[in-house]
Amino acid sequence: MKLNSILKRKGYSKIKLKKINTNHFEIEAKLNGVNGRFILDTGASNSCVEITLAIKFKLKVTDSETKAAGAGAIGMETKIAQKNTIKLKDWKFKNLNLVLLDLTHVNTALTEHHAETVDGIIGADILEKGNAIIDYKNKCVYLEKLVFKH
Repeated sequence: MKLNSILKRKGYSKIKLKKINTNHFEIEAKLNGVNGRFILDTGASNSCVEITLAIKFKLKVTDSETKAAGAGAIGMETKIAQKNTIKLKDWKFKNLNLVLLDLTHVNTALTEHHAETVDGIIGADILEKGNAIIDYKNKCVYLEKLVFKH
């Protein structure tokens, strides 16, 4: 039996990934009802959004004492936005906390390799929440649909 069939029967959503020129996977998501383009990054502990896009994605931003590091940049100022809704195809999570930071270094690296800029990064927090299974061969990620008990 194929992986796709098994996982669909177990309640997983299949989400297509697009491989871009930098060999990263790009994923489309709706954040608070607004379409966005993100990179899937298993090494990013938290999902994040470009800080200048807070209004676009309807984020309620608060200050953070935490400094961020990653992708060649360290000590970056961050802000946080709590209780956001993210939708990846038909997988949905309604209580997502996001880190907002300057992603200029990421987008500069992308454009230097003739790839389009992204709005943010889907990190391990979402992948863990959805018990993610990444299928590199077929360029997709499976996320287990969340069932909330009332």
